[in-house]
Amino acid sequence: MIDSRAVVDTAAEIAENVEIGPFCVIGPHVRIGSGTRVGPHTVIRGPTEIGQDNCIFSFASIGEGPQDLKYADEPTRLVIGDRNTIREYVTLNRGSGHGTGVTQIGNDNMFMAYSHVAHDCVVGDHTVFANCASLAGHVDIGDWAILGGFSGIHQFCRVGEHSFAGMGSMVSRDVPPYVIVAGNHARSYGINKNGLKRRGFTPGAIRALHGVYMALFKSRATRRDARERVEKLAAEYPEVRRFLEFLDSTQRGIVR
Repeated sequence: MIDSRAVVDTAAEIAENVEIGPFCVIGPHVRIGSGTRVGPHTVIRGPTEIGQDNCIFSFASIGEGPQDLKYADEPTRLVIGDRNTIREYVTLNRGSGHGTGVTQIGNDNMFMAYSHVAHDCVVGDHTVFANCASLAGHVDIGDWAILGGFSGIHQFCRVGEHSFAGMGSMVSRDVPPYVIVAGNHARSYGINKNGLKRRGFTPGAIRALHGVYMALFKSRATRRDARERVEKLAAEYPEVRRFLEFLDSTQRGIVR
């Protein structure tokens, strides 16, 4: 299932049932799991590990070195999980020598055309990167997060699980879990209620998150008073506890 016009290095490890289209270039130290399909003209450099049943479309660039002037050809990696869809002209870079050294991508993600994941990023599961959504280096993206088209995430930012960044969002601070942000620079606009409903969150949990958001982001109460009020909800709802833990652990500040 490897087209005769593809160039596959003899040191690459290709599992059975992998389809590689014409004019692909697969370098050494590349491992591709069973059931993965690689479209025409795709370039995959190593060290890169790709799991099972991924679908990679034409002209994607997978596993090139980081776009970092400090990079000195250190041995770094890109690790991709299972069942990801990687559309045309997507770029996924390996880690850097001064970071973790690994760029990690989980399972069941959708990377639409021209989206970009830079060095040392960590992407969870079930995320959606709309067209041209881009991550700078050292960014963490939580499970089920959605990045709108042409959105950009600054270095070292975190985007929490189940959050939503609208089209063209420029994010320079952390995005809390469950929150909608939009704009340049991005501002928060409430809880991602529709997304949470679709993913099976209970009405009580959604109401609790909305109450916490209003108390901490919109209330005129002091932060201390607002926090005391929401701590009671955290004892009842793990989603609220996760929200507060994220706020407490921020290093860059929160999109408000």
